[in-house]
Amino acid sequence: MPGENLSRDEARERAALLSVDGYEVSLDVRSATGAAQGDGPRTFRSVTTVRFRCNEPGASSFADLIAPSVTAVSLNGRDLDPSEVFDGSRIALEDLAADNELVVDAQCAYSRTGEGLHRFVDPEDGEVYLYTQYEPADSRRVFANFEQPDLKAPFRFEVRAPEEWTVWSNGAGERADGVWRFAETKPISTYITCVVAGPYHYVTDSYERVFEDGTRLEIPLGALCRKGLAPHFDADDVFLVTKQGLDFFHDHFDYPYPFGKYDQAFVPEYNLGAMENPGLVTFREEFIFRGKVTRASYEGRANVVLHEMAHMWFGDLVTMEWWDDLWLKESFADFMGTFGNVGATRFKDAWITFANRRKAWAYRADQLPSTHPITADIRDLEDAKLNFDGITYAKGASVLKQLVAYVGQDAFLEGARRYFKRHAYGNTRLGDLLSVLEETSGRDMSAWARSWLQTAGVNSLTPQVLLSAEGRVDELAVLQEAAESHPELRPHRVAVGLYRRTGEGALERYARAEVDVEGPRTVVAELAGAEAPELVLVNDDDLTYCKTRFDATSLATLRDHLGALTDPLARALCWSALWNMTRDALLPARDFVGLVLRFAGRESDIGVLQMLHAWANSALTHYAAPDWRQTGARLLGEGALRELRDAAPGGEPQLAWARFLAAVASGESELRLLRGLLEGTEKIEGLDVDQELRWAFLAPLAAHGDADEGVLAAELARDDTASGKRHQVRCLAARPSAAVKAQAWAQVVESDALSNALVEATIAGFAQASQRELIAPYAEKYFAAIERVWAERSIQIGMDVVRGLFPSLRDSQDTLDATDAWLSAHEGAAPALRRLVLEARDDLARALRGQACDAAAGR
Repeated sequence: MPGENLSRDEARERAALLSVDGYEVSLDVRSATGAAQGDGPRTFRSVTTVRFRCNEPGASSFADLIAPSVTAVSLNGRDLDPSEVFDGSRIALEDLAADNELVVDAQCAYSRTGEGLHRFVDPEDGEVYLYTQYEPADSRRVFANFEQPDLKAPFRFEVRAPEEWTVWSNGAGERADGVWRFAETKPISTYITCVVAGPYHYVTDSYERVFEDGTRLEIPLGALCRKGLAPHFDADDVFLVTKQGLDFFHDHFDYPYPFGKYDQAFVPEYNLGAMENPGLVTFREEFIFRGKVTRASYEGRANVVLHEMAHMWFGDLVTMEWWDDLWLKESFADFMGTFGNVGATRFKDAWITFANRRKAWAYRADQLPSTHPITADIRDLEDAKLNFDGITYAKGASVLKQLVAYVGQDAFLEGARRYFKRHAYGNTRLGDLLSVLEETSGRDMSAWARSWLQTAGVNSLTPQVLLSAEGRVDELAVLQEAAESHPELRPHRVAVGLYRRTGEGALERYARAEVDVEGPRTVVAELAGAEAPELVLVNDDDLTYCKTRFDATSLATLRDHLGALTDPLARALCWSALWNMTRDALLPARDFVGLVLRFAGRESDIGVLQMLHAWANSALTHYAAPDWRQTGARLLGEGALRELRDAAPGGEPQLAWARFLAAVASGESELRLLRGLLEGTEKIEGLDVDQELRWAFLAPLAAHGDADEGVLAAELARDDTASGKRHQVRCLAARPSAAVKAQAWAQVVESDALSNALVEATIAGFAQASQRELIAPYAEKYFAAIERVWAERSIQIGMDVVRGLFPSLRDSQDTLDATDAWLSAHEGAAPALRRLVLEARDDLARALRGQACDAAAGR
């Protein structure tokens, strides 16, 4: 990986020297089918012609290409010796003219890691499927180029593929004389070009819009997936959300969708959720649901569809100059995904999901030692790869939500409209956006940007209530705190809600005030004289980005009456606050588990319920005192079983509790029920045990030694698909055997034979909370291996291994000391690798603090 890096300074120097007029890229992927040739990687031919200008004739630069071999290089008609100019990742370009033409003929490698041109063989029918994934810098694995976002250009692609295949790219395509040729794109960055090829199942539709001036816009729509998934593909719902989103963004952006057609490809073994390639958005195929899922899954998919659609304007039409300003596209798309979901689709409660799920991601990331300002310092491509994190996405979106409240929605959207028109097909920095927002809002954006975009860390807001002798509020204040490492106290626009129980026992809000919180203590004058509250909720309605704390009275109320809160957003915010308190060692893990067992059964929002399940399991695994884990596991298993039996037949809560039971089952009664449900000897009214649920039930049985290799092979025979193979691999690695763990470790760490999806599945099975002693010996092996893995494997696989195999389940001071020893001994290791280890260390230290808190509660 180090030889493939590109620094920000190098990119700036090249952008100052060069401008690109256009690319012509010719790919021949007929080699994707049939037997591979030779012992090396399977390759395809890539011929690229780049026309570009140099404003300093005679100067030198370089083009980017990662390929096993280069057949020919020509610069301005001069043939260059590939062995002299190509070093494996760069092509040296000497003595440039004012106007230049570079032609590169290369043999590029198909990918098995989801980076570049990924080749997938469907085990169900042997069909081969291809797709590309580039962000931030993997288009150079497919064609020669200048791989940085600010050297935009139009692209023309042509692809030779097997006769029975269809090929898609960013522009509309036609096949003639055995070659697929695609319309030239608008000027776009290299990382959002795209090719998808294979015998995909393809469904079409269209979108029409007539604007106020009478102009008509027609957008051809397409949706595609593997043939094996076609019976499960609900393309009509995908098209419905797509049309609703296009209407919504046209209403608000006043800039017609600029990229012609709009295809959406659901592809196998995808590393990301989705990618915003203009005209050809790619998604992970898990968004096609093979079994019954809850409304939360459909909401999540709609959010991703709208997130990627927002990128057509924020990111594709207007693109950041360098990855420092990644937030200019990702934060906006994350905000717009939820904004559009609420405003355009059937998912009107999407802000609850945002408050509960997305912000949890942001809060965790913002307390890691690697936290960074939303506008980050991105030195190179490895930094950029790791910056697709909870800060850039969810914190950035949270801050934009507050920005909308700060400048007003109308001013915010008018600023966006001016931004698109002013910078269409160009590149921008932070100041370009702030300047239009200053124009439309009349506010000075510099102080806001300094506090919110250019500092790191999360503030905590706690209510302080002083009561009068008559039992009313004498004074209510909001106390603001910051971590020592990031002491910035920010301005917050918050709503403070006061809650009391009614005669019927419901916990409802009876008073609310909005206030600008500044500094360490802010008095909320409007609430003076109100009746004494049983619960004070700071950041009611989720207007700002902060950790919410409770005073003693409020916390006591939640312990006894959390389920009585009638407002679903208020409940979600309280759950989120309690989870943050658990992670911060302010609330014992056993108390959080108890709250979930007591009140989660009353939760009406299915997405919140599923998040509570995940948090409860995490609390037991990481934050519970070791001597309480067995008790906690029993309580969670029994509670999940009880709620499953009590849930209304056929409803979403029943399915959610069934999946939670599969996640926490450890006792004989739970495991016996799962076996019976699989074998048909047990029934729960309304519960349809489809294939996906069968694999979910098999996972704990495998981890507890109740499903051996033969059982798992039989299940794969029942579900001999790509999805089934991933499930089987995960279950095989989960079995409680030293030999199994050794094999799984060798397959992931010592070999690169597995694809990215199977690496992910093996890692997921390897580390089981019930097998701490079994996997303890791998802590030492982990620290001995990670620097080599990082150097030898792709960055995606390196990230998966370093994150996924960190010995977090060997949660002791010894592991913390071993981590510190590795960090001390490897100060010169790649910064991105050190960041991953530092993050894992911080999670472990936090877990140990949580365990100490929980142990103290048990004394």
